[in-house]
Amino acid sequence: MNPQDLLLGAFIYLAAAVIAAPLATRAGLGSVLGYLVAGMVIGPSLLGLVGQEGEHVMHFAEFGVVVMLFLVGLELQPSKLWELRRPIIGLGGLQVVVTAAAIGAGAMAIGFGWKAALATGLILAMSSTAIVLQSLNERGILKTTAGQSCFSVLLFQDIAVIPILALLPLLAAAQAHDTHDTSLIGDLPGWAQTVAVLAAVAAVVLVGRFLTRPLFRLVAGTGMREVFVGLALVMVVGIALLMQLVGLSAALGTFLAGVVLAESEYRHELEMDLEPFKGLLLAVFFIAVGAGIDFSLLLGQPLLVLGLVAGFIAVKLVVLFLLARLFGMCTPDASRFAFSLAQGGEFAFVLISFAAGLALLDPGQAGLLVAVVALSMAAAPLLMLFDARVLQPRFDGMTSARSDDRIDETGTRVIIAGHGRYGMTVGRLLSASGIRAVVLDHDAEQIDALRKFGYKVYYGDASRPDLLEAAGAAEAQVLVIAIDDREKAIEIVETARRHFPRLRILARAFDRVHAYRLFNAGVEDVYREVFASSVDMGEKLLVRLGVHPFEAHRAATRFKAHDEKLIRRAAKHADDTQRLIDLARQGSEEIERVLATDMGGVHLPSDHGWEAPDATRSDS
Repeated sequence: MNPQDLLLGAFIYLAAAVIAAPLATRAGLGSVLGYLVAGMVIGPSLLGLVGQEGEHVMHFAEFGVVVMLFLVGLELQPSKLWELRRPIIGLGGLQVVVTAAAIGAGAMAIGFGWKAALATGLILAMSSTAIVLQSLNERGILKTTAGQSCFSVLLFQDIAVIPILALLPLLAAAQAHDTHDTSLIGDLPGWAQTVAVLAAVAAVVLVGRFLTRPLFRLVAGTGMREVFVGLALVMVVGIALLMQLVGLSAALGTFLAGVVLAESEYRHELEMDLEPFKGLLLAVFFIAVGAGIDFSLLLGQPLLVLGLVAGFIAVKLVVLFLLARLFGMCTPDASRFAFSLAQGGEFAFVLISFAAGLALLDPGQAGLLVAVVALSMAAAPLLMLFDARVLQPRFDGMTSARSDDRIDETGTRVIIAGHGRYGMTVGRLLSASGIRAVVLDHDAEQIDALRKFGYKVYYGDASRPDLLEAAGAAEAQVLVIAIDDREKAIEIVETARRHFPRLRILARAFDRVHAYRLFNAGVEDVYREVFASSVDMGEKLLVRLGVHPFEAHRAATRFKAHDEKLIRRAAKHADDTQRLIDLARQGSEEIERVLATDMGGVHLPSDHGWEAPDATRSDS
């Protein structure tokens, strides 16, 4: 392709994306459907503005999926993955196995051989990570039960691509595998290939864990954002290349790297820098999918193709809905889950090409599967729209997605994010003291209940800079973070520090680990939610055990001050377990010596004023 044709092709794809997305979004159809329709229009079957280069464009645009999974990995700490182990392994594993079996049986019923049928079932068990996550994000339901279940299944599917790629050659002749293995380790013995793969995965983990932070710190110190963006792209492209060289999924490799970097202080900076690349590449990817739909096959055998698409979607809907109910989802969530995943996936194109190269699928079967997958992906946004607009309102207790409330407050001094059991107490104290605060919360039912009691609470996500600005963050003195979501609290801190650096932040912490993260995010005032009440109980316990109230109060005050100093020191070593253990032992010995000295030297038997049960005055 000469440079002029390259520029013309780039212009057509970008122009299609720029025109299609706003029109589809304004029509309430979502950007993904707009991109797919734009691809159909400019593709060879209609206007013919783009043609045979579509396959090359697809390979380029698939990098958008790789970047997307890297960003998804950045959102997941290993602890979060462990929490999701049941839906990932259980729900995701059952979905792949049951769907593959059902579709494989259907393929045999229409004349496929058992090997081709099994390959077809495994290929069509995949769903589109790009379409589903993009659509769920746009609709703001990725964090819901259905959204998290969709994410778990998609994650398992992405991981399952590797064993599927290993299984397909076993279904074909041994020599076929040798002729189609493009990785550098294809000629090595089996044990050597295993070692190479494990070494590649270990390299990604070790580099992400020990090398990237110093590198990013060095580059960030230059103050040159373009270099930071360049380093992020180098890392993602390098990991994708390494995974391909050892025959693994590039998307899985970058996802793993994202998980490793999920605890990094540069996580949100990486997200902001890579988000535009992800969005643009995914747009081109969807357009390429739309352009690649073979309308000649559809026109030549319309009943067969449309019947297969309808049957495929129906099988997936039934399997997904039944599994969702089996795993305890309510009917509305099960419906949303099933309609979100009832399509083929982008990895299906790779697997179809691989299976055709192994002679598991003949050219006619492969072309038919490509058409089915592409049409099901085109139908996916419509299916999700049907569920959202037709089915969900019919379920009892369902309400439509709620938009952020309009905030019209002026002269704001305090903003409180979260008005649950913690934030409510802070708000009541401020109100009793004559100080008005703007209160934000993201629980619609909680807000409606609080408003009945006369509280002025606004619905909205406090991690959004525009909402904080509307709440008066530019003029406010203090932001109180009292929400019960650890990750969202960190996100609010980082947003507030980036956009409103003069705003003083007081944050609620769940435990010591969360407190470490808040301190390291730049919060000076951190309050552990059960720490103060636990110390108060300990003070009362000492009194019950015969310690003089003055001595008990001073011991509690000393202990509290000492622990605050210790946790600030420990926060600097949050990633060094052995150092934390040493500091904890050292701190315990120090406070024991201090309190032993105090207890041994103070005796105030005649000071009855300290015997008041509610004494709370702090000794300096």
